[in-house]
Amino acid sequence: MRYFSELAYNGTNYCGWQIQPNGVTVQEKVAAAFSTILRTPIAVHGCGRTDTGVHASQFFIHFDYDGEFPRGFIIRINKFLPKDILIKSVFEVEPDVSTRFDAYYRSYEYHISFHKSPFQLETVLYYPYGKNLDVEKMQAAAALLLNYKDFFPFCKAHSDAKTMVCDMHRAEWVFDEKTEQLVFHISANRFLRGMVRLIVGMCLNIGRGKLVLADVKEAMDQQVRLKKDLSVEARGLFLTEVRYPFLDA
Repeated sequence: MRYFSELAYNGTNYCGWQIQPNGVTVQEKVAAAFSTILRTPIAVHGCGRTDTGVHASQFFIHFDYDGEFPRGFIIRINKFLPKDILIKSVFEVEPDVSTRFDAYYRSYEYHISFHKSPFQLETVLYYPYGKNLDVEKMQAAAALLLNYKDFFPFCKAHSDAKTMVCDMHRAEWVFDEKTEQLVFHISANRFLRGMVRLIVGMCLNIGRGKLVLADVKEAMDQQVRLKKDLSVEARGLFLTEVRYPFLDA
């Protein structure tokens, strides 16, 4: 039988989601935990590939298992896992459902703080140049992206993506008064390698006057690299939502 599991993790201590030959990953830890608690080898498949240091407040995996779950399974597996990985739930799905290929909507957030804090070192980008940012121009740059489908300028080099087409639904900067953070919200059906961090970097360059909106429009129209690009640090980036047709209320 096939199962989905919803989880969350702090990616600081991991070389991304996907198993790597040289480095500890979230997938490695999760697969080991399921295999140990269920007492059989379990292969887990994720809904995407978060990069080194990127976090997920919502992430889904699927796996196949024909046995009985032990009593108190969620509590037991969370005790076994490191403190920075949480299993929220496990539920049965149809045998041909895939967490990766059946997801039709994904959302990310990028968190920026203009105030230094020793308690947010792993999950927020401290950006001391906040007073120099023109947020209205950043908002205009984000909104411009909604007019396009191809996103070659915002894909890391040497990507194995077969297409640069993404159906983007949201690209917006929001100031969270409660946390005093500037948060970038972006949603699409799919994302390219490094895409969100490059878009955030572009917006910051726009906000500081290192790029102008015409530079972004030219790069998008011609599908070429920006004259000046910036990939921001992973620490502020969260995968926050993944949607599936059969889970829609």
